[in-house]
Amino acid sequence: MPVTLDQTDWRILKELMADSSITNLKLAQRVGLSAPPCLRRVRALEEAGLVTGYTALVDEKALGYEVTAFAMVRLHHQSESDLRAFENRVLAWPEVREAYMLSGESDYMLKCVARDLPSFQDFVLNDLTAAPNVASVKTSLAIRRAKLAPGVPVALG
Repeated sequence: MPVTLDQTDWRILKELMADSSITNLKLAQRVGLSAPPCLRRVRALEEAGLVTGYTALVDEKALGYEVTAFAMVRLHHQSESDLRAFENRVLAWPEVREAYMLSGESDYMLKCVARDLPSFQDFVLNDLTAAPNVASVKTSLAIRRAKLAPGVPVALG
């Protein structure tokens, strides 16, 4: 059953997506509530599964991860057990920061980070292409990030 959100709920979500470290008091001020009802709404959004966690966005390059790359992976077999086996392997690779199962020519798209190009090449050659059931891997290096907008678009009226 879908959850019905009012404008205040959407404002809370927009503020949390912009800065998840915001204090409840500051959040309440920004959305026009007092602190106790604001906290109740945040907890309700969490309990409904709409807010699934909080994380810090980090600067990969400042932390020494110079390479961001995308790997398009095609598998030999796509039975549910084969897909799950590949996904379990992906979960164990720290270089893979995001993974999506796709329709179309590739089965998965992986967003990867590495300290440098040799490290990324090592991962691709020794882990990714060597994994069971992997038929092919095509990689593209990111030149620069043009946009980063986690979450969903929120249009307030």
